[in-house]
Amino acid sequence: MTRRRTIIGAITAATFGLAGSAAAQTYPDRIIEMVVPATPGSSADILGRVLADGMSSSLGQRIVVLNKVGAGGMLGTAEAARAKPDGYTLVHTAVYAMTVQPMTERQTSYTHKSFDPICQTFKNDQVIVVRPNTYKTVADLIAATRAKPGGLNYGTPGVGTIPYLAIAELSQITKAQFNHVPFRGPPETIQMTAAGQIDFAVAPLTAAANSGLVMPGLFAEKRNPSILDVPTVKEQGFDIAPLSIGGLLAPAGLPLDIRKRLEAACIAVTDSEPFQRIVKNTFQPSDYFADTAGFVANVNKDVDDKRRLLTALGMVKN
Repeated sequence: MTRRRTIIGAITAATFGLAGSAAAQTYPDRIIEMVVPATPGSSADILGRVLADGMSSSLGQRIVVLNKVGAGGMLGTAEAARAKPDGYTLVHTAVYAMTVQPMTERQTSYTHKSFDPICQTFKNDQVIVVRPNTYKTVADLIAATRAKPGGLNYGTPGVGTIPYLAIAELSQITKAQFNHVPFRGPPETIQMTAAGQIDFAVAPLTAAANSGLVMPGLFAEKRNPSILDVPTVKEQGFDIAPLSIGGLLAPAGLPLDIRKRLEAACIAVTDSEPFQRIVKNTFQPSDYFADTAGFVANVNKDVDDKRRLLTALGMVKN
């Protein structure tokens, strides 16, 4: 926490030491809108609302959260991208909407370059879930799909989503075939797994942790502190850990002094007890947070990583 407070002090000094534009000197002087292109109750929504409340106090101006759901997050993301880059329209979302979707969806009107990252506020680890007394390891799933006529059926929220890409990559490197069954979202994939309608599912840990299902493997670089008994897929010999990060962004072209002020406010909130409580409740890993520089680097890495994977899978749009 000391490191973040030091950053806050440095950012604050730099921000108010700049001459800045007239707009930046008075910012914010009206209500700020935070677009969340996700359903209420999702990680982006829950964390976004706590972030908005805390930043409202820090900035001295109300931040209103607007859920703009549709087209897998593209509707709200596109709307935010079209907004004026003046700091009065922000977006709190998973980066997937800006990295994977523009490579795979013909109708996207934006890319990651359409946004200025402000701070990373979450990182959703993905986990495999199965019914009790079925499969204990990833190797068990691979052996079972090879042995079963037609292979195992698995569920995700849809083609191109992070859970889908995790199994697509597993299938690619192991040559084991799995049958994909798309559903409306993680809750439905978990329900269908529990009911025995599909053999397994891949879902965000946030959605799967209290499902009562068994977790044979976690798609992450290291074990999650909330479920230390669940090994990563990497530990089991399969080098797969698809990144699923998100945070606060603004339309590209945001004035630097406004961007720095928003970053300072974001850092202050993420250090707070209310936000840390939600971090724990949403099973965030220890490296969920990044400041502006770190978030920019993570987004750029995600673009490169996803481009390589999607190209290998033949999913990049022409």
